[in-house]
Amino acid sequence: MDHRSAIRRLALPGAVLLALGGCTGGVGGKPGAAGLRDGLFPKLGNGGYDVEHYSVVLDYDPARDHLTGSVTLDARATRDLSAFNLDFAGMEVTSATVGGERADANRAGTELTLRPADDIDKGERFRTTVAYSGTPRTLTDQDDSHEGWLRTAGGGALALGEPAGSMTWFPSNNHPADKATYDLKVTVPKGLTALSNGELTSTVTAGGRTTYTWHTGEPMASYAATVAIGKYDVRTSKTPSGLPVHTAVDAAQASEKEIADTAGKVPEIVEWGKENFGPYPFSSAGVIVAPEGSAEYALETQNRPVIPADQLDTETLVHELAHQWFGDSVTPRRWKDMWLNEGFATYAEWLWSEDHGGKSAQAHFDEAYAKGADDEVWAFPPAEPPSAAVISEKPVYQRGAMVVHQIRRALGDDAFYDVVQGWTKRYRHANASTEDFTRFVDESTDEDLTDLWDTWLYGEGKPKSP
Repeated sequence: MDHRSAIRRLALPGAVLLALGGCTGGVGGKPGAAGLRDGLFPKLGNGGYDVEHYSVVLDYDPARDHLTGSVTLDARATRDLSAFNLDFAGMEVTSATVGGERADANRAGTELTLRPADDIDKGERFRTTVAYSGTPRTLTDQDDSHEGWLRTAGGGALALGEPAGSMTWFPSNNHPADKATYDLKVTVPKGLTALSNGELTSTVTAGGRTTYTWHTGEPMASYAATVAIGKYDVRTSKTPSGLPVHTAVDAAQASEKEIADTAGKVPEIVEWGKENFGPYPFSSAGVIVAPEGSAEYALETQNRPVIPADQLDTETLVHELAHQWFGDSVTPRRWKDMWLNEGFATYAEWLWSEDHGGKSAQAHFDEAYAKGADDEVWAFPPAEPPSAAVISEKPVYQRGAMVVHQIRRALGDDAFYDVVQGWTKRYRHANASTEDFTRFVDESTDEDLTDLWDTWLYGEGKPKSP
């Protein structure tokens, strides 16, 4: 996420109860947990199953701001289940099935509980389909920024999901620990474009409406999924090594040279990232330059980050593209591990500056360290954010980058880049925690960096002069 933004505690709706059907469910299993008890967002995600694939079908009417949708989840039970939960905020559930049979569906706040006709055995793969419709919600964060389903200029919309907004437009196991592949089909009025993650597999126009079908073949966290609907200038190119690059710019801004030139740097930045961080982890790259004012932040949506036109610059583009390695491919196991995303993405900005005639990474570090002991950057350790309200504050971004720089100083450049590229290889398309990272660094280098971890990663306050 853009380092200039802040994720805040969410204002979530009150309890709602909905019942569909009359199935009673089995008696052998137990309900899966409602929430994964993540220390920062305990209600996000659900226990008892792993989603392997989502098929999301959306039909959007901008004139009414009305969305008709269905989601089919292919999942595997991790325990015997008599019921399980999905995260879903707003809209009306019109039907639900598990294994092709009608299931009871009950709503309480953002929890959608499904009770299948028969228990699901541990290890069993099962398919769930939920249909829904209504006006999709926008969630307001504590700093008055917004996520979820956002209306944009020209009758469009933009779906952004970090940390919780994806549940406003499709029911899901909405936690980064449960990544899955995706097929996403979006129907919109003819003349509008519907963009998403992955690869565009078909475009069909009939009856004055156009359906765009996208496929994401690599695992993706729900918060990294996106839909951008509007009038976009879409261009396809390739990196020097042949990787497809899809660049979509809001049509109202597409003729502006500065925006076109900056968006055109994607191939160069991706090639630079490969040299520093290891092989690019996805089948294509790109960027979605959304309309001005469409969001208060940029976001590292997988394959092609979303950056509002008024926030597009090279620094932000480098940051969000670095997230393709750090956050999208290597995804945090818990939200408290977010410094692994933001610290590395911020350090990528420093490295880009160093490699392209700007300040060195050491100069960036020195500038950050020069801040007084009462500066926000020292408010808490990067690996121990005290609440969800502060996980996008300076300690996670800037001090997180300082941790990365201290590792580089301790190891030297050759060993440092070996560690970075080994890390992105070891946990490619997987989840990892802070403990995984520190163990990986120590074991792969035969170095004991305990003092560094204790001081810079977990230490309170401003460390003594490095």
